[in-house]
Amino acid sequence: MAGWRFWIDRGGTFTDIVAEGPDGEFVIRKLLSVNRERYEDAALEAIRAILHENGTEFARIHEVKLGTTVATNALLERKGAKVAFAVTKGFADAIEIGQQARANIFALNIIKPDVLYSSVLEVDERILSDGTVERPLDEDHVRNALIRARNDGFTALAVSLLHGWAFPQHEIQIGAIAREVGFSHVSIGSEVSRLIRFVPRTDTTLADAYLSPVLDAYIERFAKPFDPKTRLLFMQSNGGLAELGRFRGRDAVLSGPAGGVVGMAAAAQASGFDRALGFDMGGTSTDVSHFAGAFERTKDSLVAGVRFSRPMLEVHTVAAGGGSICFFDGQRLRVGPESAGSDPGPACYRRGGPLTVTDCNVFLGRIQPQFFPSIFGPTFDQSLDHAVVVERLDQICSEILVATGQRMSAQHVAEGFLTIANLSMAEAIKKISIQRGYDPADYALVAFGGAGGQHACAVAEAVGVRTIVLHPLAGVMSAWGIGLADVRAIVERSLEEKLTANTDVAGLANELAREAREALARQADGEIDVLLSANVRYEGADTSLSLPLAAPADLIKNFHDEHRKRFGFIDPLQSLVVSSLSAEAVSRSDATTSGRASAPSPATGEPVASVDVFVAGSRFAAPAYARAAIGPGFCINGPALILENGATGFVAPGWRADMDQNHALILSRQNAPTARETEATTLDPILLEVFNNLFMSIAEEMGLALQSTASSVNIKERLDFSCAIFDETGGLVANAPHIPVHLGSMSDSVREIIERRGAHLMPGDVFMLNAPHAGGTHLPDITVIAPVFIEGIVTPAFFVAARGHHADIGGIQPGSMPPDSVSVDQEGIEIENFQVVEKGHLLENEIRLLFSSGPYPARNIERNIADLKAQIASCVRGQNELERLVGRYGYTTVRAYMGHVQDNAEEQIRRAISKLQPGNFSAPMDNGATISVAIIPDLATRNVTVDFTGTSEQQNNNFNAPLAITKAAVLYVFRCLVDDAIPLNEGCLRPIKILVPSGSMLNPVRGAAVVAGNVETSQIIVDALFGALGKLAASQGTMNNFTFGNDTHQYYETICGGAGAGDGFCGASAVQTHMTNSRLTDPEVIESRFPIIVDEFAIRRGSGGVGKFRGGDGALRRIRFREPMSAAMLSGRRSTQPFGVNGGGSGLGGVNRIVRKDGTSERLAATAKAEMAPGDIFEIETPGGGGFGALE
Repeated sequence: MAGWRFWIDRGGTFTDIVAEGPDGEFVIRKLLSVNRERYEDAALEAIRAILHENGTEFARIHEVKLGTTVATNALLERKGAKVAFAVTKGFADAIEIGQQARANIFALNIIKPDVLYSSVLEVDERILSDGTVERPLDEDHVRNALIRARNDGFTALAVSLLHGWAFPQHEIQIGAIAREVGFSHVSIGSEVSRLIRFVPRTDTTLADAYLSPVLDAYIERFAKPFDPKTRLLFMQSNGGLAELGRFRGRDAVLSGPAGGVVGMAAAAQASGFDRALGFDMGGTSTDVSHFAGAFERTKDSLVAGVRFSRPMLEVHTVAAGGGSICFFDGQRLRVGPESAGSDPGPACYRRGGPLTVTDCNVFLGRIQPQFFPSIFGPTFDQSLDHAVVVERLDQICSEILVATGQRMSAQHVAEGFLTIANLSMAEAIKKISIQRGYDPADYALVAFGGAGGQHACAVAEAVGVRTIVLHPLAGVMSAWGIGLADVRAIVERSLEEKLTANTDVAGLANELAREAREALARQADGEIDVLLSANVRYEGADTSLSLPLAAPADLIKNFHDEHRKRFGFIDPLQSLVVSSLSAEAVSRSDATTSGRASAPSPATGEPVASVDVFVAGSRFAAPAYARAAIGPGFCINGPALILENGATGFVAPGWRADMDQNHALILSRQNAPTARETEATTLDPILLEVFNNLFMSIAEEMGLALQSTASSVNIKERLDFSCAIFDETGGLVANAPHIPVHLGSMSDSVREIIERRGAHLMPGDVFMLNAPHAGGTHLPDITVIAPVFIEGIVTPAFFVAARGHHADIGGIQPGSMPPDSVSVDQEGIEIENFQVVEKGHLLENEIRLLFSSGPYPARNIERNIADLKAQIASCVRGQNELERLVGRYGYTTVRAYMGHVQDNAEEQIRRAISKLQPGNFSAPMDNGATISVAIIPDLATRNVTVDFTGTSEQQNNNFNAPLAITKAAVLYVFRCLVDDAIPLNEGCLRPIKILVPSGSMLNPVRGAAVVAGNVETSQIIVDALFGALGKLAASQGTMNNFTFGNDTHQYYETICGGAGAGDGFCGASAVQTHMTNSRLTDPEVIESRFPIIVDEFAIRRGSGGVGKFRGGDGALRRIRFREPMSAAMLSGRRSTQPFGVNGGGSGLGGVNRIVRKDGTSERLAATAKAEMAPGDIFEIETPGGGGFGALE
């Protein structure tokens, strides 16, 4: 080798350096990334120090490979460039609105991420989805606007136009003009991504413009000391390297973690493992990744609130690390998500920090202060403080004794905290393995990062992994991986072409291969390989599978094989679509994995000490070995410690460590884990948190399975579904927080099946219903319910359910959301107690007969069945996970803790009730009805009565809300009052007595029309409840249900509006509020699938109510039709207004309007339907939120 190589991971806290000298030996350094008193740049400082120690200079450096968090930090801290944004007219607010969903459905103060631009230029141009240029670009207008922006100090521009991914001519023209007038950085959407989806592509383009100038400035400073002949390469989020000048902000946000994935894969392969799970545990979070012979990438990532439509290595992050704070909340032990960070850090760091996971490891002997660097205390020369850890744990033990009467040892508490943290990290690994059809038992777990070695055995046991790899460079794995990375260039293109035996994509594939090869040829000198892949999906679905490009017949077979493995089923009758093609050009690295950080060591070594460690309630004398003193041939049975510079590996009892010829420690499980933990029914604060997390994770896994396998836009993209698990009585145990209006109401549906089917339930049976009198919400929401049988128990032990909104279930209006229905039969097919699977056999013929029956049959039965199959797959996932849980803990324990988590939720709600004051409120509706409610807390018993007496009688329209909806609204409001992550289950309703007069519009008789009750009345109920509490001004109070369709097309969406303000915060604008949180279909997708044009989607400025804290603004949406269709609007707050609280002003009411092609306009009522001709526009202005507090 001609000279030195430096491989660098510049992280947020530490900068890791692996230097390979001319002799092939490694030199390792770890520096604080920021230490302004000593150096300006940690990477350059380390390079200078290493060169000086070896008597050489910068000219002797052959190559530098750098991964950096500069772009990530700029994004997190919002310290990027000042960006101007050029976008198609009508979409200036598209990124601020995003997908309209809120991140936390129970947060009253909705916080949206800050946008990355400072100025917007709306460009008067329009290209349609088929390439038709409807409005040519006005170049003079663009030039004048860009000159004004330059004069205002803007030097960075992002350009993103609708359908620019396919037809980029206008974007290219704007880019050329911008460079002519002096913009130094121009990011163009079609150059950033050639994939359909306007919002994520635009977000990525803005991020590129925002971050690239910052990144360029850093790289320019970094590159100054190097000889021009030195090769400088930079790690990209996709796992490949890019040369100086080609490293862009859009590809830099996962620069460091990508190096860890590459290093993890190399470490596994060097030790003979082709399949590996990466486990990178740091101070604040843990990254997990999957490798099975090829790197896995995602094209849709969310980083710091910004959507990225770029290929990135798939890394799943969970907020659990060594610095995660451990505490007792009065009922259960909790770990994180808050972290102590580096300042003050864990309690043992001697800076007054809280108890953390690291402290628990110190107490249990898995970190030994005498072998840890003495860098703590006011003079930075003291060891870790064991005494303060004992003090913190004793304090928690006292808190537990006072709150529960249980006397727990500090050892038991410390192990409990680690158990909770380990299970959290294990769930993250399950998400990238089990949930995707991979068995962790077939994989090696590669542990790295500062804390990975301490937790690897426990995490491996939790997921069923039997082999662990601890590489000698595990502490600097990301830097090492960056050194091993190849130079890569990836070119992608959306295709959206049906896949049949005659499909020919060779032309486009060859074009992409040529583009990728040319892009890489400018950066690499050696041989270039090109890998072609196709992203294939079912027609109408959103989730695609990436497969190596092959002949059409092979591609079809490979898709079905992978789909069956990942999701458990295939649909051979459903058409396939090649959504995009990808070409990846690779120039292989000449770096090797064989470097050594020191000279070979003897085959065995003596322990440096015998130390006490605590495991599973017992004390062990464990040998501690210095890793530098052991070599190939070394072996030891756990428990044992392996000491490294600043890190410790823990070999747990039942595990054996062997060092291979590459100096990697291979840990192997020597005996099978205990099949079942000791069954326990007595409440334990540790197991309470464990089961709370486990139950919720099962519900979330069910949701992921449903979203992944569904084909309809409503479920897959708008996420209009909910999944839950129940005890044997139908009592809710865990409901993943998907759609609030579904909360709690599914229990009544499960109990309907129990009551009607009773002793006749059998394993493999599945049922569905949507009947409003049986826990249903409205007819499009179909609930699929399955019993869970456990061996040895003849009756169902548990139940699982998945509820999803079907695009059409029949009725008098396409989309099954008629604004003028007066009876439930006009709203679609009513289903109660219908069996869809009998002993594992799908009753498809019977389902078809049901959906085609009655005067108003379903319009797309194939789609209904496809979504039902996805709901069934979701329930099967839930069944399997509950069976797995019983296999580990035993039925008695699982059942007992279902009750305990319900009791825990009950206590949390009682605490909220104890702070309430009596109140009442009446909220008027557009149809003249009134929702009246009185809230009467009993502070002595901590119960509350919620009395709806005075509410209007049942209506002769469809605004009647089934009793399940009223319960769901009450549950949602009281859950919002608890500012903590509590379980959402049956216990939440126990302290609440709900009085609803029979025959009122909130408790209608059977047969009443209810479609608006679910989506409209539910919102008014919530507003009335918050009004009675005085906690929150009214939000928009409607879901703005818009449907259109004909015999060929059916579409349904809900549209965001303004959120109500509260004490101390303004309402958010253009966001989903309260009882819905569905997303909106991307404008490019909806225009490609339906014959409509989205002319405008904007924030309705000034529509929020005034006050000390303003209400959020509503939205403006304009849809233009290209074919004759029926359209319908089901909405509220058109003649009434969202009220303010405590002197705050009302928000503006909404407006529904049709603008005909000839220019005439007609205003519609809150509920209306109309026939739309080509060229007609349906215009919707959604309400703003109410203000809070009088203006001062």
